[in-house]
Amino acid sequence: MTTIKVRKQGGAAIITIPAKMLKMMRINVGSTLNLAVSEGVLTARPDNVKGRYSLQELLQGVTPKLMKKMNTDTARARDIKPVGKEIL
Repeated sequence: MTTIKVRKQGGAAIITIPAKMLKMMRINVGSTLNLAVSEGVLTARPDNVKGRYSLQELLQGVTPKLMKKMNTDTARARDIKPVGKEIL
């Protein structure tokens, strides 16, 4: 748990979210958060449920051997002709 201090800036109360927590939440400066209070506890959730991932994150753990297996396993599905109103 991290402890932060609420401070005043103009007429607003401000808190600072540490960079490490921003990274854990997968948000950046300018991101939108949904805030909720339940039983006196403040919860901040990123507005974008989907999130954004870097190419490196998306390909983490992918090896040439794994790609070859995936291509082999999905070859039949790629060769099937449309039978309805599929979007190509």
